[in-house]
Amino acid sequence: MEKSTLLLLIILLGIATHVWSSRTAKSVAASTGKKLHSLPGFYGYFTSLWCVLPSLLVIGLWSSLEGSVITSAVLHTLPTEMTATTPEQISLIVNDIKNVVAGSRTAEISPEITAAADLFKTLSQRSNLLLTLISLALSTIGVFFARSKIAPDFQARNQVERVLTLGLIGCALVAILTTVGIVLSVLLESIRFFQMIPITDFLFGLKWSPQIAMRADQAGSSGAFGAIPLITGTMLISCVAMVVAVPIGLLSAIYLSEYATLKFRSIAKPLIEILAGIPTVVYGFFAALVVAPFIRDMGANIGLEVSSESALAAGLVMGIMIIPFVSSLSDDFINAVPQSLRDGAYALGATQAETIRQVIIPAALPGIVGGILLAVSRAIGETMIVVMAAGLSANLTANPLEAVTTVTTQIVTLLVGDQEFDSPKTLAAFALGLVLFLLTLTLNIIALRIVRKYREQYE
Repeated sequence: MEKSTLLLLIILLGIATHVWSSRTAKSVAASTGKKLHSLPGFYGYFTSLWCVLPSLLVIGLWSSLEGSVITSAVLHTLPTEMTATTPEQISLIVNDIKNVVAGSRTAEISPEITAAADLFKTLSQRSNLLLTLISLALSTIGVFFARSKIAPDFQARNQVERVLTLGLIGCALVAILTTVGIVLSVLLESIRFFQMIPITDFLFGLKWSPQIAMRADQAGSSGAFGAIPLITGTMLISCVAMVVAVPIGLLSAIYLSEYATLKFRSIAKPLIEILAGIPTVVYGFFAALVVAPFIRDMGANIGLEVSSESALAAGLVMGIMIIPFVSSLSDDFINAVPQSLRDGAYALGATQAETIRQVIIPAALPGIVGGILLAVSRAIGETMIVVMAAGLSANLTANPLEAVTTVTTQIVTLLVGDQEFDSPKTLAAFALGLVLFLLTLTLNIIALRIVRKYREQYE
């Protein structure tokens, strides 16, 4: 039985045992004349957990080990001259075997590979059969064990809540461990990069040219890995985007929450939030085909030299894209301010504008700062608009009319195509990722301190 079918069967068994155990709990209560400690549904959940969880754990562990065990067993049957080679050649042999098993190999293959593929298929079928038998046996044992526990004084609700608590803790640990794993993977690869390129050259270098030639006599063979042009380009485009997004987003949120009628708000807010659902590649096309030529032509009319790909064009369109992040979150937090604060300000003689400026905005400031922070993170992490509207030129400039590039754009560029992960060019992507992580972490710390300061002043 395939694993997907087995999973579906176990889930159906869990549903059936829930219904059966719930009815059994009611029957036990009726026959003994005692009141159940928990609702009948909790007895059903308790039985379902014993039916499903052991089998799911076995399936997960089995699936993680099955491939390596079967592959190792198949490789041991091959001749020694085929397996006594490099890991890359062994990997190619394993791929050939799996392609034959899948029926996608059309070229001529050796008899040894054919025999290994047959063995691989046989072992996989036996593994699935054995997994099915073990899983169903565990589910059956779990059901009867849980069924024997059903009694009026059995604390089924406590047992179920304990399991759910452990599940929630496990989910939290998965999120934490995933974050730790991402940071460690980026950090370890960055350390490898800094062993090849001095960290001072990377952090303070003013030229970015990661191309490394194949021969020492070729131009640019040593490469240049100064990240300053990328960081300045990222900050330049992000600043232009925030200059557009923050005032428009915040003022639109204030109008929608404090001045607009309910009818206008019900129409305008969904229309603003539609901007967040437009794919970034569409914004990139709009920036490259409409905004950039318009800025270039307008600059030519007033005597300014504007690049066909400029930070201004990318920043303007990016700012339009992240308006909903500022507007929607700010609107929600402004609406969350208690009406009693507004009424108290009006009772003291404050006008509506004074109430908004001196009462509502300070009260909603943590949420507003959170929305702005989310917008900044979105702007720093944007790639497609920059590629299409700002270009790939790593120019060290503060002029928004020139072409620049960003950290995320260069990360994508460095990892496109077949790359060797022992080259500084490829490892530079991880170093840039580490810089981007530290940059966003610093922004978070600054925002939290600002929020804490204003919150204490308000309270």
